[in-house]
Amino acid sequence: MTGFLGALADAWAEIRVHKLRVLLSLIGIAVSVGALTAVVAISEYQRQYQAEQSDRWGGRAATIVVGVSSEEGEPVDIGDFDERFERVSERFAFSHTARIVQGMTVGVRLPEGITDVNARLMDPVYSQIHREQLLEGRWLRDSDIEALAPAVVISEPLWDRLRRVPLTQHPIVTLTGAGGGTYQVVGVVPRQGFGDEELRIDLLYDGYRDRVDALPEGAWSQYEIWVGPEQADEIGPVLAMDLRAGLPEGQTVSVSRSDWAAQPGTMEVQATFEMVTGGIAALILALGALSLINIQLVAMRQRVREIGVRRAFGASSGRVFFSVFLESLVATTVAGAIGIAIVVAVLRSDWLLTSMFVGMQDVPPFPMRAALIGLVASVIVGAVSGFIPALVALRVKVIDAIRF
Repeated sequence: MTGFLGALADAWAEIRVHKLRVLLSLIGIAVSVGALTAVVAISEYQRQYQAEQSDRWGGRAATIVVGVSSEEGEPVDIGDFDERFERVSERFAFSHTARIVQGMTVGVRLPEGITDVNARLMDPVYSQIHREQLLEGRWLRDSDIEALAPAVVISEPLWDRLRRVPLTQHPIVTLTGAGGGTYQVVGVVPRQGFGDEELRIDLLYDGYRDRVDALPEGAWSQYEIWVGPEQADEIGPVLAMDLRAGLPEGQTVSVSRSDWAAQPGTMEVQATFEMVTGGIAALILALGALSLINIQLVAMRQRVREIGVRRAFGASSGRVFFSVFLESLVATTVAGAIGIAIVVAVLRSDWLLTSMFVGMQDVPPFPMRAALIGLVASVIVGAVSGFIPALVALRVKVIDAIRF
């Protein structure tokens, strides 16, 4: 133990003596380790970002979708199936259940005249299941049903057609036909991508159904249930069996998962992304290690006299080996730690993360896995780049001090 500590002290003294040489040789290692750490960390953020984007389309993991249809294409009594679904779902005590009706169009009175607009009916919990983000305002609430002017959420293109009246001024839209009347705009959904010009309006399910006796032709209804991923595979078959029991002849019920975690190949894509980017960073790190080994070997040629003198004064082979070996190991570990610290400081910037991953809601903390991988990589590089020069140092003899 004393010999090891002595070798460590010799290595640290050598680093302090050759500060400039060590600094120049380790800049590449610090950059390489930082790059590797950043790649692993960004892949973790990318995984979270992709999961949230998928949640907006298919629901959080795990979302069960229940649909009802008629084999002959005849309209399904939605009210009757609502009662059936409520009775069946009571035994499961679901915490997040949303009813959604799509395939509807409603007439909206705009400045240029009455325009057909796509409409959806939904329960407020839909926004939680799908991580709905708003450009302005808030989402629908259960209490909005009691308002004199029921609340609605509209798409950004429709807001443009309303000349972007600030929500603080309580803009309204007027619907014509069945379910018509005055509705207050409380939220605006941003465009979902370049070229998205869909005119859409989202209304409360119960509020709209109270105004109409039947849904328009072509509308279809479904139910979304957010449960734990470990429960989805067990609940799905039982729920389907209970809903089909006593179902009117000619009607069918489908129960499936719509969330990203149920789609095949999702995890493989993330693993491939991390493997490719990690491989690039590892290649950069390997090149840095080769450069460090080359510099250490050149430096070792210049230290032959020094090592020969130390051998003449009684330094053992092990002492010489470990002092040279630990010199590289300590230096690269410190350099790697500095590179990791810089990456952590940079990636903890909210501005940077929001710029790279626009709209990410649940920003995870800096992944410790990335820091550990970077630190282990720096130790391995230090061990490899120190082992070869240390072997060269073992071959130095006392007589070599005289020759050099």
